[in-house]
Amino acid sequence: MGRLTTHVLDAAHGSPGRDIAIELYRVEAGGLELVARARTNDDGRCDAPLLQGDDYRSGVYQLHFHAGDYYRARGVVMAEPAFLDVVVLRFGIDQSQEHYHVPLLISPYSYSTYRGS
Repeated sequence: MGRLTTHVLDAAHGSPGRDIAIELYRVEAGGLELVARARTNDDGRCDAPLLQGDDYRSGVYQLHFHAGDYYRARGVVMAEPAFLDVVVLRFGIDQSQEHYHVPLLISPYSYSTYRGS
């Protein structure tokens, strides 16, 4: 059974990205279909996979990470509008692969990602 997981690391503070709102969308011909919502835990991870079971299928997806809200809640002073407010990652899933892990490393002015394990 396949699954999609994620986690967030705050590179600016050297800590997990705690309590960050995340949405997962499936990209369809007619637009975006909301598939899941979650918040990161104290370890910067979601408590459950964002996709699994019958919902896990091949396609194009987008993860939306609400980094701006996270940094504002931490008291970080940022310009308005923030340089990075909602970080959007678009990626593909091949259902034959059992696990996709898509981590995010963030700061108020940069981010990076990769296909993890």
